[in-house]
Amino acid sequence: MAKSYPVDETRRADAVERTTHQRRSNAKKRGKRPKAPKRQTRRKGGVGPRSRTKPTAGKQTKQQTCLDLLNRQEGATIEELQVATGWQQHSVRGFLAGAVKKKLGLRLLSEKPDAGPRRYRVSDTV
Repeated sequence: MAKSYPVDETRRADAVERTTHQRRSNAKKRGKRPKAPKRQTRRKGGVGPRSRTKPTAGKQTKQQTCLDLLNRQEGATIEELQVATGWQQHSVRGFLAGAVKKKLGLRLLSEKPDAGPRRYRVSDTV
């Protein structure tokens, strides 16, 4: 049975060097130019070509759509928010409690008229 050794950086570097050497010697035998070894790069948050592009100013997110509906004078019902975003009922309620009240710190008013569904709106006064 083969022994299992803990992986450390020196062993890893030796293994990469061996495979590079093997690639070069095999290419020489076939009479071809050896390929350069592939570099392993890590992408970190905020690094790379995608992060350099500026976000489009006209992009309307689902969160912004909901906030636009809630800022109206009459507010919005859960059903209206569902239709506007495509979310399920529990997701809309989670958005109202988590994003609107906790993260954004907005004052959310809930009104239940006698005839009609409950309406939510964001209050101007804090």
